[in-house]
Amino acid sequence: MRSAGYNQTDPYSGYHLRFPLKTRVPMTGFFILAGIIAYAYLSHYVSYSLMKTRILKEKHWELNVCCGKTDGGGVNADIFEHKELPNFRLIDDIYNLPFLNKEFKTVLCSHTIEHVDDPAAFLKELRRIGKDVTVVIPPLYDITAALNIFEHKWIFLTFKKKHTTLPPHFRLPFSTLAHTMIGQINNA
Repeated sequence: MRSAGYNQTDPYSGYHLRFPLKTRVPMTGFFILAGIIAYAYLSHYVSYSLMKTRILKEKHWELNVCCGKTDGGGVNADIFEHKELPNFRLIDDIYNLPFLNKEFKTVLCSHTIEHVDDPAAFLKELRRIGKDVTVVIPPLYDITAALNIFEHKWIFLTFKKKHTTLPPHFRLPFSTLAHTMIGQINNA
């Protein structure tokens, strides 16, 4: 027996009868939300885990400043000792690093410059102590990192991860409010 409006030759005929709008809309929203969550997770995994690891291993870094839990192969320096690392140096002030001018040939600063109060002054200090300075920044496609108002102060307008100069950037909206209310969260 055929239902009204159903045509056996057209597979989409009667679709609205079998799956009414009130069933289709929530499911569409679910799949859109699931897609956004999957994209956010995968883009962050690729950016933070895979690409950061590749950059870290591409050469011997004489100085890995603000190293967190990573070993750059040379001197590892940070404002806090997150875990025991070889050649670790504790630093007090990132704008006045305890190293000589051009002491290091290669300097890596990974996922730090978006946290600091003055990115330009910090990069200037890195260039004072290093000849070849590489800064690793969360790219815009990594939306969970680029838009993280709880950890970051700055958003950098770039799709690249690795930089030798500062890309255009601006203060991340609402980050000052979030940091004032709950403090700045820093996870190494």
